Amino acid sequence: MKNLGYYKGQDGVEHIGELDELVVPFNDRVHFFGDGVYDAGPSRNYKIFAIDEHIDRFFNSAALLEIEMPVTKQELKDLLCDLVKKVDTGDLFVYYQVTRGTGIRDHAFTEGPGNLWVMLKPASISDGIEPIKLITAEDTRFFHCNIKTLNLIPSVMATEKAKRAGAKETVLYRPNGEVTECAHSNVHIIKDGKLYTHPCDELILPGIARAHIISACKRLGIAVSETAFSLDDLFDAEEVLVSSSSNLCLHANEIDGIPVGGKQPELIESIRKAVMDEFLAATEA
Repeated sequence: MKNLGYYKGQDGVEHIGELDELVVPFNDRVHFFGDGVYDAGPSRNYKIFAIDEHIDRFFNSAALLEIEMPVTKQELKDLLCDLVKKVDTGDLFVYYQVTRGTGIRDHAFTEGPGNLWVMLKPASISDGIEPIKLITAEDTRFFHCNIKTLNLIPSVMATEKAKRAGAKETVLYRPNGEVTECAHSNVHIIKDGKLYTHPCDELILPGIARAHIISACKRLGIAVSETAFSLDDLFDAEEVLVSSSSNLCLHANEIDGIPVGGKQPELIESIRKAVMDEFLAATEA
């Protein structure tokens, strides 16, 4: 298959096919409420990177919304590892979500286990060598940013704003100027040779790539401070990093048309290389 979709609803029937072949029930709660959570990560050589960390976060998101999972962690891991082998290429974006279930529209919870969706499409990880451009926008999301919910309209609008500005990502900030994260990435800065990244609270998603960057810094002897920083700090930073499961470690050279970073190129390269070396080793054929 050139890509793959998977759907298993409350009737227990598995549906597998290419993405444009599959349909889902009209009464799946995702259609009315965006009532579900998701997770995603890269596969290389048919090996899904950091799969256990992603599945742990996926189950945690579901638990925070009291969604009953239709599979165990091991069953999901086995399923994903089996599904990637059905696609023509092993370099994939592996996306999965669970919705609360199927039933006539009602704000009250639908009883029973959720519906499981999987989407696989060809994709490759950026090596992070070339710098990227960013823009900024006020963070208008609710206080559930730590849960990877399907309600992504603010992120969709911020991503489109970046696209139209010829930028890679939008850095979000609260009304007081506190930087949180990007539309679909985490953002970090280097200041005085130290990595600063927003603490894991209800304002940001606890990124898997973020955790790997922190680990890489600690291995390299680079101090890490999980402390909120401001827009002024962002523009004055020695370097600006962006991380996500789709692009593990990128660095920016422009925000809102203003040059940024470029003051610690060797340090940035050491972090990028450490993160990419870990990814390449873990997904080696």
